[in-house]
Amino acid sequence: MSSYSALVVPTRLTQPVHIRLIALDQKAVQRIASGGVRRLAGTDWHVYLDSHYLDGHAIRPATNPRAEVLIREAGIDLAGTIQGTALFLGRDGLGGKCDVPRHLIRLAEQLFNLPLAA
Repeated sequence: MSSYSALVVPTRLTQPVHIRLIALDQKAVQRIASGGVRRLAGTDWHVYLDSHYLDGHAIRPATNPRAEVLIREAGIDLAGTIQGTALFLGRDGLGGKCDVPRHLIRLAEQLFNLPLAA
């Protein structure tokens, strides 16, 4: 099981943006692969967004304006809004996962005026 430092941007504005060590085990990978999570990719990072299901039907999670601003400022042109808690990870040269890039953490610190320990 691999563990990575991730930047977490919750949907609720009362919850802080933070860095968290996450373990991506087989169950987490299966959830991502089965469509339980949406994914957007930047040049050296990707973000996973919650996609909730109830009785096999997708439920639209709450909008996430902080994640939307961060994604746009990081260079992704979005057509719509972002929903759900956002989990930012790095992407290595082979397309695999790695720790969230430092430049993305710095951008989040500037946008949200808060220090994040990496």
